[in-house]
Amino acid sequence: MAALRQIAFYGKGGIGKSTTSQNTLAALAEMGQKILIVGCDPKADSTRLILHAKAQDTVLSLAAEAGSVEDLELEDVMKVGYRDIRCVESGGPEPGVGCAGRGVITSINFLEENGAYDGADYVSYDVLGDVVCGGFAMPIRENKAQEIYIVMSGEMMAMYAANNISKGVLKYANSGGVRLGGLVCNERQTDKELELAEALAGMLGTKLIHFVPRDNIVQHAELRRMTVLEYAPESQQAEEYRQLAQKIHANAGNGTIPTPITMDQLEDLLMDFGIMKKEDESVIGKAAHVA
Repeated sequence: MAALRQIAFYGKGGIGKSTTSQNTLAALAEMGQKILIVGCDPKADSTRLILHAKAQDTVLSLAAEAGSVEDLELEDVMKVGYRDIRCVESGGPEPGVGCAGRGVITSINFLEENGAYDGADYVSYDVLGDVVCGGFAMPIRENKAQEIYIVMSGEMMAMYAANNISKGVLKYANSGGVRLGGLVCNERQTDKELELAEALAGMLGTKLIHFVPRDNIVQHAELRRMTVLEYAPESQQAEEYRQLAQKIHANAGNGTIPTPITMDQLEDLLMDFGIMKKEDESVIGKAAHVA
């Protein structure tokens, strides 16, 4: 029996991470893999395309209603969606109150103790935004997520976030065993995007797993709360997600300890590709500082 693969998708907020992860996991399920998704975003949108629902009831909200997480049963929090993918949303506190990381680890411990991982080939953690907040690094810190895939684009701040996330992986790589599986470029049609993504991957000591082209069929599917795999299984975009899934499936044991770069190196990379000029430096520096 193959070992359980615990993977996590990270990336800058709004980069299309949840969409990319759900389509990829649907493709893995199509390959016969048994999948459990653990949504680690307080918005609880990590499973909506699999469940065809606006938002799933979260572990934390159900625990609050029941009195405590110990009062919950597995079937209360776990729903089964497209191609028998099991779905759980950890939930989180109200905006501005508390740390979402606590909710994530409470949920993961509950799931492990109640047999949610039994029989799964993949457990996938979908994690909000950047890892500058220690709470969202929880799946890495607690040695749960072993393989990190960073969804990025050729946009400056998406690359900045990818580098930041690599720093988080590096921090826990030696104590835990987490590795960077690679970058996934979700195309935004910026200048020289593929070349930039490949160059950044090389500098971070990893590889570009797949370049996902931009296609409006993704939005059409999302409006119907479906993955592209289900909405348009014969489309080229569905095939792109299948290729990404196959590459991740073949990537077992090939993760690396990342080599994050400095802000100066990132700016130099953009200059080398003619994306940024010398006079842009101060503007970029201010943006990075704000982020």
